Amino acid sequence: MNRNVLSRRVLAGVALAVLALAGCSDNADKNTAGSGGDKKLAGDVKVDGSSTVAPLSEAAATIYKENGQSGVNVSVGTSGTGGGFEKFCKGETDISDASRPIKDKEKQACAAAGVKYKELIVANDALTVVVNKDNNWVDCLTVDQLKKIWQPGSKVNNWNQVDPKFPNEPLKLFGAGTDSGTFDYFTDEINGKEGESRTDYTASENDNVTVQGVSGTKGGLGYFGYTYFEENTDKLKALKIDGGAGCVEPSVKTAQDGSYKPLSRPLFIYVSDAAIKKEQVTDFVDFYIQNIDDIVKEAKFVPLTDQQKGTLKSEFDSLKAAS
Repeated sequence: MNRNVLSRRVLAGVALAVLALAGCSDNADKNTAGSGGDKKLAGDVKVDGSSTVAPLSEAAATIYKENGQSGVNVSVGTSGTGGGFEKFCKGETDISDASRPIKDKEKQACAAAGVKYKELIVANDALTVVVNKDNNWVDCLTVDQLKKIWQPGSKVNNWNQVDPKFPNEPLKLFGAGTDSGTFDYFTDEINGKEGESRTDYTASENDNVTVQGVSGTKGGLGYFGYTYFEENTDKLKALKIDGGAGCVEPSVKTAQDGSYKPLSRPLFIYVSDAAIKKEQVTDFVDFYIQNIDDIVKEAKFVPLTDQQKGTLKSEFDSLKAAS
């Protein structure tokens, strides 16, 4: 994600919104963020986890701050979904960004530390397989071909080993690191078991490493969340995926309707019971949920369906009521 581009878009949008609000209100200083009303808040909101979800939480934090809560410091880290849960279950963070559901062992770690939480779906994603812009020999790969490339012990290192019709071009792989929820999801859906993958590839929790690697290598191939492809369409080409019913391209529509199989998925934030007792955390998450359509659009994610939005609100309401 080009954070500078995102920041410019967010700030421009916020500036217009502030001008519009000023024209409609006798009190230009009135705070419209979250549930705080006129009350100015202060304190920290600590977010960490998935690099895929991070741009969404960053957009929420920027818009929240610009809408009146300048005294609240929302920090967003990117240690990967697994790394984020490790901190979350130790009580070190308030919110954990995740590109997959929490695992049983992570649930056990949270339970042992007395950390209770609520899982909230905040967006959808189409995990996207990308190649170099100069790759003119492939537009679609089957799940079997992806497995042939990525399965443990694979020695495929040339495109003509994937399909004899492909050219004699070295294949260089880039992808998610083992702390990433994207890694867990991709390996489960493609290789049949979570965490099983060949290891001789450039791995990173920073998806921009994959962008740079694939865009700089003619025979490169990598995978990450749809947002990162949208931000780099000038550098990369997204492949269609054949999950058994023909080739389907990653898009907003195919992610929402489930036809982009098997690589469409929901994205999450996890909020702890302890964190929700902090007024600034509750206000920030309220703002996040109330403005989810604008935040998702700003950060170029796949929006929630109406049913998902209803569930998101009710789940957070139940967390607040329980606290």
